[in-house]
Amino acid sequence: MLEDCTNAQERWGGVHQLIDRWLEARRALLVHFVDLKASCDAELEAVSKAHIDAFSELLMDYISAGHFEIYPQLREEARAFDDEPALALADRLMERLEMSTELVLAFDEDYASPARCEQHLARLPAWIDRLTKGLGERFELEDRLIARLHAAHSPDATRAEADSRA
Repeated sequence: MLEDCTNAQERWGGVHQLIDRWLEARRALLVHFVDLKASCDAELEAVSKAHIDAFSELLMDYISAGHFEIYPQLREEARAFDDEPALALADRLMERLEMSTELVLAFDEDYASPARCEQHLARLPAWIDRLTKGLGERFELEDRLIARLHAAHSPDATRAEADSRA
C-alpha cells in the first residue's frame, strides 16, 4: 500500500507542479487584464497595440496550456484511477470551457493586426466586460476540473477517504 502511494506521488507529483505553474500563469494573466481594464477606463485612445498584444499573448498561452497540457493530464490521471464519474464530469465541463475558448479566439482575432486593433479599439471596453464574465466562468470550471480530477486523487485525499471509512 505504501508503494502504491509512493508510485502515485511520483507519477502525479509532476502534474501538481504543472498545475501550480499554470495557476501562476493565470495570476499573471489577471494582473495584465486588470492593468488593461484600468488603461481602458483611464483613456481608451491611449491604449497601445503592444499593451493589447501583451495581454492577448498571455491569454492565448494560458488557454493553450489548459487545452494541450493540463486538461489531458487531468483526464489521464482520472483514467489511471479508473474514475468514470470524474471523466464524465470532465466531458461536461469541457463542452462549457469551449465557449470561453471561442470567446478568447474571437478577441485575439479582433486585435491581431495594427489595422484591426485600430478598427476595434472603440469596442475594447465591451470586450473587457465580455472577457470578465467569460474568464470568470472559465476559471470556476477549471477549478472544478482540478478539484475533481486531480485533488481527489492526491495521496492526502486518498488517505482522508480511507480514514473516513474506518
